[in-house]
Amino acid sequence: MAQIFHWITALLVLIAFIYGPGGSEQRIYSPATDFDRQLHETLGMSVFVLVVLRVLWRMVDTRPEPTPVPRWMELSAKAVQGALYLLLFALPITAIAGAWLEGHPVTLLAGIQIPPLLGLSHAAGAQLANLHTWLGDAILWLAGLHAVAAIYHHIVLKDDVFVSMLPARIAPRRANGR
Repeated sequence: MAQIFHWITALLVLIAFIYGPGGSEQRIYSPATDFDRQLHETLGMSVFVLVVLRVLWRMVDTRPEPTPVPRWMELSAKAVQGALYLLLFALPITAIAGAWLEGHPVTLLAGIQIPPLLGLSHAAGAQLANLHTWLGDAILWLAGLHAVAAIYHHIVLKDDVFVSMLPARIAPRRANGR
């Protein structure tokens, strides 16, 4: 289940990044980018729900014994993982709050709208929208670093770190026989 949460979340974040309309408020809320914005907002809400479910799952799931790595690698991995979780929560929260403060509903695919639940404060909303853009870039860079580290483990260190997150059907046989 953890692998499913991991890979679906990664895929949705990447697609949301690609379909994020970006730019000025006028561009984001223009009719020309309406589908992209709605898809982006739907994917963002989906990521938020998945992350909440993922955290709940981690609270009840028994995790396999991790592959032994040097202490600095273990600490680095935990720091990156913590930062990724923080970003996975912060991105949808800044997007929703920013839109609402600017007076815009969150509009999902099929035209489902979640009206603003915060009072109008356009300047604060614009600041949150800018923060959301910056955090979106940050999560892609951090996820890229995370992926490079996993590939490094697999190719250079030849350990089971990368393989442990692959679904059993496509994972090569692990060094410890599992």
